[in-house]
This record gives sequence, C-alpha cells and structure tokens, in this order.
Amino acid sequence: MNDNVHLRDSNIALLIDGDNASPDHFDEVLLVLGEFGTINVRRVYGNWQKPSLKGWANLSGQQSIVPIQQFDVSKGKSATDMRMIIDAMDLLYRGSIDGFGIMSSDSDFLPLAQRIREDGIPVYGFGTTKTPLPFQQACTRFFDIAALERSGQDNGGATEPPRELENDLLQVLGAAYKASKRDDEGYASLGELGQRATAVSSFSARNYGHAKLSDLIRSLPNFEVKTAADGRQLVKRLR
Repeated sequence: MNDNVHLRDSNIALLIDGDNASPDHFDEVLLVLGEFGTINVRRVYGNWQKPSLKGWANLSGQQSIVPIQQFDVSKGKSATDMRMIIDAMDLLYRGSIDGFGIMSSDSDFLPLAQRIREDGIPVYGFGTTKTPLPFQQACTRFFDIAALERSGQDNGGATEPPRELENDLLQVLGAAYKASKRDDEGYASLGELGQRATAVSSFSARNYGHAKLSDLIRSLPNFEVKTAADGRQLVKRLR
C-alpha cells in the first residue's frame, strides 16, 4: 500500500520559487505531485533578468510552466515571495484548487502553508534538507528533493544511500503505532498507522528512499509487516 492518497481527479497548483528551487529536480517533483491529482496550474516566479534563472526559463516551455516576472524592488527584500503568496491566496479563494505544491526551501512560506491548511487544503512542500523545520512541519507532506532523486534511480545500479534514519522517525512511527487500534497479537493496520503519522508530522516514506510506507517499515528492525487474509497489510512493533 502506498503511503500517498491517489486523487487523480484533484486539481493541483504547483507554485515554484525560482530563486530557491532547482529545475534539476523538476521531473521528480512532477512524479510525486502527480500522485495527488492533475497539476493544471504550473507557475514559476522570479526576476527573469537574472542569469541564475536560465534553467527555469528553458524548462518553462518544455513543461508548460507559466513564468511570472517580478522585478527586485529593493535589495534584501523578496518581492517574488510576496507575489507568489498573493497568487496562492487568489487561487485559494477561487475554490477550485484541491491541493498546493510549493517548491522552495524558504521559510517565508510558512504562514502561507498554515493558512492554506486552515481551509482543509493539503500543501505538499518540495525542498532541500536545509529547509527550516517549521516550514517542513507546516506542510501536509514535505519531500526532500534529493531523496526523491535517489529513490527514482535504478535499483540495479550503484545508488547513493538514503538519508540516515533519524531518531525522530522512530518516534513518529512509534507514537502512531501506539495510537492505532491493535488486535490481540499486537498488529495494527498499516493504513491507520500511516494516517496517524502524517497527522502529526510532514512525514513521507520517500524522504527515506522508499516509495511505499510498507517498504520503509520493512527496512526497520523495530517493526514487522505482514499481509492479512483479507489482503490488508498489518504492522507490529517488535521493540
């Protein structure tokens, strides 16, 4: 069972902070975000006079991304971020967007993610491991773009190892397991565990090099996964 909910008919808006996101990872972002719906809105924001945005300029025509020009009004102030936030709120109030993707490692988008989620709309963040934790946690799911690239590589070849499993991962999964309904043998539904984990964290199995939650948990010696007679996947904490 994939830890992502498939909503193929959902209308998704992808907003890209061109100054703080690399076009090199765009394919991986499309692959993941496409699992949540159809990405009908694709916009990349920046001052297109900057040579550093050449990669996004070249990609915009290939991937049907609308480039949004925003001149730098004053040094040290990000008018680009403000324009992106304003457009996001416009889209939110139209009521036609079912989910937002924000491709940026900038903590300035923390209030935006919080506000969108107040309306019950999911926010999917895409950034680097250096992205401030508060913004990561504000997202419904936050994806480490480097981990996405690793998980998409051919398993038959030499690959870079996934991000080291951290103590907080075991804490999140352990807390979700404790809160889940368990049978007499101590097994809980993998689906319920995944729902509870994402309810309190921007946790995603993809950040640890696995496309599915079941694969991630199978890689941990702390848990056991088995398939029930009815086809459901069950998980039990061993230690």
